[in-house]
Amino acid sequence: MNHKRPFPRSGKNSHTNIGRGLYTAFLTTTLTASLCLSASAATVWEKANEIMKDVYKQILGISTIAAIVTAAVALLMMNFSRSGRTVDESRAWLKRIIITWAVLNGLGFIMSYVTPFFSGGQWTAP
Repeated sequence: MNHKRPFPRSGKNSHTNIGRGLYTAFLTTTLTASLCLSASAATVWEKANEIMKDVYKQILGISTIAAIVTAAVALLMMNFSRSGRTVDESRAWLKRIIITWAVLNGLGFIMSYVTPFFSGGQWTAP
């Protein structure tokens, strides 16, 4: 019996495998990235700490400006209002502004002065 193949094979593969090419490109990129040496000496946690402190400073700056502006408005309303109710509401808002600003600064105090005592997950006495 003489069996003939339905599709004769030539010596050259006429079909390119796209999946194999994509996998090779992925593998090459991954290995190249993993073999490169890190240019920065900082760890991920040090960089995260730096970013967190920067964001906190930005928030504190914006909140300080907002507290000054709203406190000024509350003081103006308290001084130039003829209604006792408006004066009482202005005084209540002024208290809220001061308390909120103090809490935000207190968080900064904790971040700056208390967290170094817990470096490495253990208490280190000063």
